[in-house]
Amino acid sequence: MQPFKVHSGIVAPLDRVNVDTDAIIPKQFLRKIERTGFGQHLFHEWRFKDYEGTQENPDFILNQEPYRRATVLLARDNFGCGSSREHAPWALSDFGFKVIVAPSFADIFYNNCVQNGILLTRLKSEEVDEIFSWVGKNKGAAISADLNSQTVTAGRKKYVFSIDAFNKECLLKGLDSIGWTMQFQDKITAHENKIRTQYSWTERV
Repeated sequence: MQPFKVHSGIVAPLDRVNVDTDAIIPKQFLRKIERTGFGQHLFHEWRFKDYEGTQENPDFILNQEPYRRATVLLARDNFGCGSSREHAPWALSDFGFKVIVAPSFADIFYNNCVQNGILLTRLKSEEVDEIFSWVGKNKGAAISADLNSQTVTAGRKKYVFSIDAFNKECLLKGLDSIGWTMQFQDKITAHENKIRTQYSWTERV
């Protein structure tokens, strides 16, 4: 997982509420355990007219230029609701998204995104409305997100978002839960050695 500090990229507006994880990555594509290859199925039922994914829906935002190259997603309330599948952030990341801006996110989805290096920025509903309006007038514009200062910049306006201190540190350092734990490998080993010495009877003969 790469450290996240600052990212700037084309913003794609997805003007829908309650986008669930089945819409993000439909269940029929959850057969793999690798984290790659899911981007081609992102929003599959909205992006394609057929089951096989060979006929694009030209009305869907990610099938239009320049949004095919978007790395920032602008969404509405309760993004990522539904089942807890981690494949949803895998698909978003594999497509190329680094930042998602919305008024609210489902809790499990939020945590899964942090574990996969995607920055979710919660802004007030009226601020998101303002950004949607700005994006509508500036097709292909870029949005910047700065994790250190906890700000999102759209045009000449800067918006402040909040983030849990632990999640912020994990993203800045590029650490998931395993990576965070491995920072304390020396202490873990020392503790294990102490247990072996104090309670030698726990060791198999």
